Amino acid sequence: MTIAYADFEKIDIRVGTVIEALPFPEARKPAIRLRIDFGAEIGVKRSSAQLTAHYTPEGLLGRQVIAVVNFPAKQIGKTVSDCLVLGVPDPAGEPVLLIPDHLVSDGGRLF
Repeated sequence: MTIAYADFEKIDIRVGTVIEALPFPEARKPAIRLRIDFGAEIGVKRSSAQLTAHYTPEGLLGRQVIAVVNFPAKQIGKTVSDCLVLGVPDPAGEPVLLIPDHLVSDGGRLF
């Protein structure tokens, strides 16, 4: 299926820095709760991500990630997620983060 470029422009994908990462033992599948700083324009958003195969909460602190920031908030167990951290599956189907390969400003929009 193809989409119009105007449809792609509706998705707000930004880079942010993980400022808090905590285990999320209440989740149905192993996950980590994140607080991500997307800079002054967007602010701090929360996410729950099933990243435990390749990442630890400690290893995520200070890392830049790429996320969709304009989805509505979603209740996930006892937490709320208001952004979707992006990744791709490894050969076993486990998420690997999409990250910038150079330091960029938080809030930078994907184009």
